[in-house]
Amino acid sequence: MTFKEYQYNRPTIETFKENFEKLLHQFTHATSFEEQNNALAAINDLRAEFESMYNLCLIRHTIDTTDDFYEKENAFFDNSMPHYQDLEAQYYKALAASKWRKQLEKQWGSQLFTIAELTVKTFKPTILENLQEENRLKSEFKKVKAAAKINFRGEQLNLAALVPYEVSSDRATRKAAADAKWQFFQEKGEQLDQIFDQLVKVRHQMAQKLGYNNFIELGYARMTRSDYTPEMVENFRQQVQQYIVPYATKLYQRQAKRIGLDSLKYYDNSFRFKTGNPSPKGSPEWILANAKEMYSELSQETREFFDFMTEKELLDVINRQGKATGGYCTFISKYQSPFIFSNFNGTSHDIDVLTHEAGHAFQVFSSRDIGINEYLWPTYEACEIHSMSMEFFTWPWMEKFFKEDTDKYKFYHLSSGLMFIPYGVAVDEFQHRIYENPHLTPLERHGIWKEIEQKYMPHLDYDGNEYLEKGAFWQRQNHIFETPFYYIDYTLAQVCAFQFWMRDQANHKEAWVDYVKLCKTGGKYSFLKLVELANLRSPFESGIVQDIVEVIKNWLDDIDDSSF
Repeated sequence: MTFKEYQYNRPTIETFKENFEKLLHQFTHATSFEEQNNALAAINDLRAEFESMYNLCLIRHTIDTTDDFYEKENAFFDNSMPHYQDLEAQYYKALAASKWRKQLEKQWGSQLFTIAELTVKTFKPTILENLQEENRLKSEFKKVKAAAKINFRGEQLNLAALVPYEVSSDRATRKAAADAKWQFFQEKGEQLDQIFDQLVKVRHQMAQKLGYNNFIELGYARMTRSDYTPEMVENFRQQVQQYIVPYATKLYQRQAKRIGLDSLKYYDNSFRFKTGNPSPKGSPEWILANAKEMYSELSQETREFFDFMTEKELLDVINRQGKATGGYCTFISKYQSPFIFSNFNGTSHDIDVLTHEAGHAFQVFSSRDIGINEYLWPTYEACEIHSMSMEFFTWPWMEKFFKEDTDKYKFYHLSSGLMFIPYGVAVDEFQHRIYENPHLTPLERHGIWKEIEQKYMPHLDYDGNEYLEKGAFWQRQNHIFETPFYYIDYTLAQVCAFQFWMRDQANHKEAWVDYVKLCKTGGKYSFLKLVELANLRSPFESGIVQDIVEVIKNWLDDIDDSSF
């Protein structure tokens, strides 16, 4: 059976609720550990069926946001998921209070109870309508971006299709493409500000109803972060400012010299080499065929995984009008199937997103038989270790995709990973500032972004573009709208992925064994325990950021990039 044949049936929320409550009654009134454990398994199966239908709807809706049927199904889930969260919270309360908790912890581990206790803190029936409104606003945001039709040099393009022009070797083309993109955002700017303003306010209302001062603590609980705090994250951001920002600034100066400019303007930032950025040398179909060879050669585990993905057609990578922006990986429990979604556009990002999302998919494929829903995935920052590290473990096969540009790609990929981190922490600090002050005006929010931008990305020059000069660049970032506080995760994981890159250079076999062990473990442990399990240093450890910058600096400085 291929993905097209996977059957979608809208769940009946009343029937689901009735069945769930019946199983929950069996769970709470169990007369033995065995009886309660069986009820837990039945609840898992019921939830897996519901979530499978949700994910099938999500995939098919994002593949074509103009499809009327899945538009209606998406609206159904926007309205129904809060009811699902209500039932889930009831289950987690019962789980935390179980008289057989010790036996359940022995069977399933303590992380299940950490997740349960944090999740209970994120829901009360009083916020149900707020959650429905939050979902509606997120869907509205997604549709605004997916509907982009940008007229550019006689073509009508969506945001993904414009990207190749933004990295053109012709500077006038780059500027024209960047101007066209930001003209679209400017036209939609007021609408995006309104959507975000409503999102901030509805999230603040939920936090207050749940007894929090603001959304930050609730946001961390929703991300099930259990072993680090906003204060630890702030300290990490300071390390980035101290050790990465100065070197990233030098890399931008080096880039300007390399492409023959005195200084970079905003439309030059993504153009890295005078001969053009590295790009894959074939079509999306050719890329997938080479990826199949690559994963067949990397390991037995990855061969089995990627054969499964291609045989069941679990990748949708072609960019089309009406398709949602971005890329993601999700999992359809009923069919034990990961799914990879992206928008190939002919740039090196096609390979980055393929290997990145394949890292997520390989992890959930490896942990899909753990036996409990909560452990299919770890928390987000741990998930991103799998994806970002896979980008580096596939380096030996990059010649398949980039041919004569392979060395250029590796320089680009490694330097880009480091240069991304200041932006990543800027997004995180922005979110902390916004939710600390939920009643700011849109103009004040733009001012805060501008201030943070100057702190972490002092190289930026918007060349008089009024919209960007006022601090509107953040509006392009889906995560800020859709998954609050999901962004520092990428930077923490990047520090871990850099360590796997270093270890892979020194001893591939040892590094790969630890990576596979990490993937197979799924979400059985918290973030920092998973980092320890993989024999990596914590990103919060004193000196780790400085040490990694030094190793990467030595590697990059040893390359004659003027030849690219």
